[in-house]
Amino acid sequence: MNILDTIIAHKKTEVATAKRTVSIKSLEESRYFSAPKISLKEYILRDDKSGIIAEFKRKSPSKGIINETALVENVTAGYSNAGASALSVLTDTNFFGGTNKDVLAARQVNTTPILRKDFTIDEYQIIEAKSIGANAILLIAAVLTKAEIKKFTALAHSIGLEVLLEIHTNEELDKYIPEISVVGINNRNLKTFEVDFENAIRLAKSLPTNTVKIAESGISDYKNIDYLKAQGFDGFLIGENFMKTENPGQSCADFIEKINKNSHA
Repeated sequence: MNILDTIIAHKKTEVATAKRTVSIKSLEESRYFSAPKISLKEYILRDDKSGIIAEFKRKSPSKGIINETALVENVTAGYSNAGASALSVLTDTNFFGGTNKDVLAARQVNTTPILRKDFTIDEYQIIEAKSIGANAILLIAAVLTKAEIKKFTALAHSIGLEVLLEIHTNEELDKYIPEISVVGINNRNLKTFEVDFENAIRLAKSLPTNTVKIAESGISDYKNIDYLKAQGFDGFLIGENFMKTENPGQSCADFIEKINKNSHA
């Protein structure tokens, strides 16, 4: 069983436990459930923003511990102040060291859109994402059918959430649906966790031109941003590159400053 299969098997058990512990009615009574929509897509396309979705991630199956000491409030506020278009917050505990409390903590100190990054396999998790203050959810094409993607997207949109559909192979392009306006293309193979930077560029050419395209994983050099923009990308998900430093927020600020200087050079 590859790492993705292992994660999904564990996630099924985790979601079943959550359903028994907290009812959907309780989730819907959250203060954030009636909060106004904040659009991930709009923020990525804003001229005064960098296009970067800056990620808070403590560890990963491929890298192990990345940063155990960083505080989510400090890091995400640093990202927002640096000019990040959006925040990505991992909530998977077992494999990535995150919790739902991380999104709640980030929400309290930010008005920037938050992508709740997890392995969504059940409608319960979509209601949960809204209840903790997220503005968008991640759907991973590798673990969902096209029918599930359609159903989950409809539910997300009905409660004011946007969807980022993540793909990383040609086969997964077939699972794209027009209702989804933001697509992330992962340079990392989710089954082997190897990075192929050119993968995103190949797949992006097959998506409709009006799709907001996000390049994910493996971006560590600010010079990559201009290149990816020229290839039609609007956004760039970067986490590990910032999180592996002592001050992720400052690293993000330095990175964005270099992008701005490079684009004006």
